[in-house]
Amino acid sequence: MKKVINNIKRNHSVVSYKENLERLYTFKNFPIFMGCTDEPSEDDMFMDMTWTIDRDSGLVQLLHLVPLEILYSKQHMDATGATWDKYNNLLAKFISTEYKGDILEIGGGSGKLAQKVTSMEDSLKYFIVEPNPLIKETDRIKIIKSFFSNKIKNKENKIGTVTLSQVLEHAYDPEEFLTEIRNFLPDDGIFIFGYPNLEYFFSNKHTNAINFEHTMLMTDYYVDYFLSKTGFKILKKESFGNHSFFYSVQKVNEIKQIKTDVSSTFKGKYEKYKKMFNDFIVYHEDMIEEINSKIQSHDGDIYLFGAHIFSQYLISFGLSTEKVISILDNSPIKIGKRLYGTNLKVNSPKILSDSSNPLVILKAGVYNEEIKKDIINNINSKTQFI
Repeated sequence: MKKVINNIKRNHSVVSYKENLERLYTFKNFPIFMGCTDEPSEDDMFMDMTWTIDRDSGLVQLLHLVPLEILYSKQHMDATGATWDKYNNLLAKFISTEYKGDILEIGGGSGKLAQKVTSMEDSLKYFIVEPNPLIKETDRIKIIKSFFSNKIKNKENKIGTVTLSQVLEHAYDPEEFLTEIRNFLPDDGIFIFGYPNLEYFFSNKHTNAINFEHTMLMTDYYVDYFLSKTGFKILKKESFGNHSFFYSVQKVNEIKQIKTDVSSTFKGKYEKYKKMFNDFIVYHEDMIEEINSKIQSHDGDIYLFGAHIFSQYLISFGLSTEKVISILDNSPIKIGKRLYGTNLKVNSPKILSDSSNPLVILKAGVYNEEIKKDIINNINSKTQFI
């Protein structure tokens, strides 16, 4: 086991910048990468994942951060599945009605959003800033292989819109990140983005809400606060079911002064989110005990769905994997590889077609029903789920 030694300690609140954090819980030796790999398991890296809460604002945030060049050394997100297809279609339509000028997308890893937007807008120039792109450059889509920073310039202010999808929640300092976006945009520039509904995810005990990449339980309430603080006016805010919010915001000339009394701005959030976090922990400890009991009593093949953070959390909580044959996942970039931090190989759910009594451990949040429906209707109707 390799430990991340040179981690980044964030011992201050990202809201107030005060060192006023209260420790909540530590997941010991948690794998730092939530994707899959072909490399030997002895090369996997681990770090304690320690969660804290800001006593003034109630923001739950990670204490120790993984250096970006290690955390994002590979791409693991290819937006596979019906939910992601629908999400990208609707976000692309949202962008096409709100943008102006050319577009710069931050973190457009899969390239799927870029392809959809450019197919709707013939004359649009589209730029992607992404350290690990899956998409190849075209005449319409240009790629800047990098993290976004103030070193990337908006030449002649021809780019009038910055967009991103499921990226803001990855920022280690959201105020700094949003300020850099504001500085990049011309006057009255537009910022359009999709943001996960972390309030719904975490309150419903979904394990993809917070992790080494989502280093804060920054619900949309906090997002609205940071937008106002960094000089953006919300033009539109729409919901994509319980999955995400779509924002269209505009750069304003004058930044409003935010009250320095953070505790009054976020009154009641400390109690709310501390209880939500503690409920999350107790729920999973109890659930894993129940799942392990069912695993031991099942007479048949057992699989775990999700070559992702979903499975890594369950294993960290104590899920017994001795009888698990493999991890199941629909993503073509994961099949045949190994889930990082484990010895479990990844197979397509199609492997279930040859099983007479399969049991699938499925805890994939808002994607559960989509996954169940596909397996029952298209692969093996006898599959049981827990």
